[in-house]
Amino acid sequence: MAASGVLIRDAIAGDAALILRFIRELAIYERAESSVQTDEAGIRDSLFGAGAKARALICEADGQPIGYAVYFYNYSTWLGRNGIYLEDLYVSPASRGSGAGKALLQYIARQAVAEGCGRFEWSVLDWNTPAIDFYEAMGARPQSEWTVYRLEGDALKAFAERA
Repeated sequence: MAASGVLIRDAIAGDAALILRFIRELAIYERAESSVQTDEAGIRDSLFGAGAKARALICEADGQPIGYAVYFYNYSTWLGRNGIYLEDLYVSPASRGSGAGKALLQYIARQAVAEGCGRFEWSVLDWNTPAIDFYEAMGARPQSEWTVYRLEGDALKAFAERA
């Protein structure tokens, strides 16, 4: 899909190193660089392996990659329908304002509509004012009554092993 002078395409296994680079750039921006624990093989296996549950998109301008998105399907019992959860949306700083972020979001939104999904959701850090302003300008609204909880690492393992 081409829009706003950018091309959105499905990522392929050969994009694993590029996706990892974008993930690291996003983590730096989000002040969480040390949280990235995967490597190129992990990206390749989790996004393109036989059991892959998530999908990735690459955004290009003039034949050069400038951003990516990773998303997966979730389910709403209240709606009785699937939804899409956006895990990552990233556009390189030099390409922000080019329409690339909007093009990535619209690509996924159109897919959600075409597939009858009831929701398209994502999370944003509360200090990321540029992203919040961008999302709200598109009509997205925060779900402030919900708080995200997470089990990970040793806490996840300990809970899973508890009798």
